[in-house]
Amino acid sequence: EIAGGRRLAGELRVSGAKNSALVLMAASLLTEDPLRLRNVPPLTDIQGMAEILTSLGVSVRRGSDSLEMNGSGLSHSAPPYELVNSLRASFFCIGPLLARLGIARVPLPGGCQIGTRPVVEHVKGLKALGAQVTIEHGVVSAVVPGRGHRLTGGRIHLDCPSVGATETLMMAAALADGETVIENAALEPEVVDLAGLLLAMGAKVRGAGTPTITIVGVQRLHGADYAVIPDRIEAGTFLLAAAITRSCLTVAPVITEHLGAVLTKLEEAGCKLEIDGTSVTISADQISAVDLRTQPFPGFPTDLQAPFMSLLATASGTSVVTENIFENRLQHVAELQRMGAAIRMQGNTAFVEGVSRLSGAPVQGSDLRASAAMVLAGLAADGITTVQGLEFLDRGYADFEGKLNAVGASIRRV
Repeated sequence: EIAGGRRLAGELRVSGAKNSALVLMAASLLTEDPLRLRNVPPLTDIQGMAEILTSLGVSVRRGSDSLEMNGSGLSHSAPPYELVNSLRASFFCIGPLLARLGIARVPLPGGCQIGTRPVVEHVKGLKALGAQVTIEHGVVSAVVPGRGHRLTGGRIHLDCPSVGATETLMMAAALADGETVIENAALEPEVVDLAGLLLAMGAKVRGAGTPTITIVGVQRLHGADYAVIPDRIEAGTFLLAAAITRSCLTVAPVITEHLGAVLTKLEEAGCKLEIDGTSVTISADQISAVDLRTQPFPGFPTDLQAPFMSLLATASGTSVVTENIFENRLQHVAELQRMGAAIRMQGNTAFVEGVSRLSGAPVQGSDLRASAAMVLAGLAADGITTVQGLEFLDRGYADFEGKLNAVGASIRRV
């Protein structure tokens, strides 16, 4: 329940990156040694991944912002369907399980219903590394034939630069015999973060962050102590919270190179940005319309399309927002319209004509980022906005309302 129309002021702290932490947790399957991750956000998705690892025989201990995982007891190669079904990132386990045990049975994944996210690229890549892969009754089964059950390095060309496939194949290749080259690899910061952890564990990886990643397999990987990067999507959401309330806020820590396209669009829209190391101070008076097209990194991130549309609903002029990544990622449009936004839809494009004010209404978040977009709209709206769908919000934002209340928002969980 959000009482809108309040200015915000102060500093918002950014948690560790959810999308990075989930895949780094899966990397604990690659070693018998303890692996410690720091700056891990307390999210329901993180808890879900911990339960999946536990079901496979990994011991997981949670500290205040750290996780200690020990894969020496890894004994199972098939995580249970009911755990995997609610968490898309669980599919990452297939690469490290195959690399370490030579066998894996992983149900096809769930997660937010924002469109098809096929595992075709993962499967094709694992086959290129020598695995036999079948998909039956919603379960992907993979096995490495022959003695020793070790994958063999190979050349993999991804038809689309899938982040999940890039990460799955990097982990699989880290323990394979010989050299693996992944072409048309994803460029996302989370891929670079995984490479950083793998290097800390003794892997041989080069080229992460470029379209060609080369991995030379090693016999074994050891434990490590590693800090997760700050969450660029959470940072972007907080910057948008300042912009939509026409406030001045400092957001930290931010790795600004991870948010280049977003910072550019905020400046285009009329925000003033001051960057000092890993902190960004944003102030906004008037917001003008801008056009957005979502693209893989380093383009504008699909995860910030919905929150940015909330801002554009309050801008002067008409913005054109095109969603190129997920076909179902404009479900928030109808909810923004309930709050008085003037938005026309045409296929995967929304024409957003800014209005002078939004008004509070009961709305529903249909996925993780749409839920955040509804909260932002509520911050700027007249009157009370009630947002349902917090189970989505809690998958990706740690203490979202607590952080916003600390800088002057009025939000309460009912």
